[in-house]
Amino acid sequence: MSIFVSEPGRPVGTRLPEIFRGRRVGDVTQLTEAKAVTSRGDATDAEFQQAAQSGSQRALEQYGATGAGESRELRAYLPVSTIYSPVLYSRPASATIADALTAMDEHGVHHVVIMAEDNVAGLIDLRWILGWIREHKAGVMDQRLEHIELPAFLTASPETDAHQLARLMLAHQLNAALVIDHDGKPAGIITSTDYLRLYANSGRHEGSV
Repeated sequence: MSIFVSEPGRPVGTRLPEIFRGRRVGDVTQLTEAKAVTSRGDATDAEFQQAAQSGSQRALEQYGATGAGESRELRAYLPVSTIYSPVLYSRPASATIADALTAMDEHGVHHVVIMAEDNVAGLIDLRWILGWIREHKAGVMDQRLEHIELPAFLTASPETDAHQLARLMLAHQLNAALVIDHDGKPAGIITSTDYLRLYANSGRHEGSV
């Protein structure tokens, strides 16, 4: 249930942390996300998936009883999977700044995932793009993303505690985090808007009571 930050860098290959790229299954009862190596060793993909899902399920069961009877936003453990958006839009690293802006405008979103072939190469938002344009000024709209140092971005798993993720988003001054599934693929995004919606709904329920 760990959270990782990828430092700023050009979108070359994958910029995902090692933990999401090559994980080896050891003792299933001791499975943690902090264990990372460059290959999965002798474990098959099926064994890896089963072990990863087993670890997630145990975490949910462990904290489920604790949160019984409490509203979601007040629970000691609130998995990211309960509030993140599974809708993602992406652009290739070869796309231009103008392409990224167009994609955001067409889909009504403020974030797009940057892909280098099939690899996650970055996560950018409208605020960062506008700041980059203001800083570089002339001739920036045709600049390709692959030639630009993209900003840092946070990654988390579906079972990550949403409260902990919110604190780290504030600490890193980032308003979104990319949710990565157990295949190392982007599964969705969680933004500050998701948190606002969660607590706004809470306030509405309290008012009706």
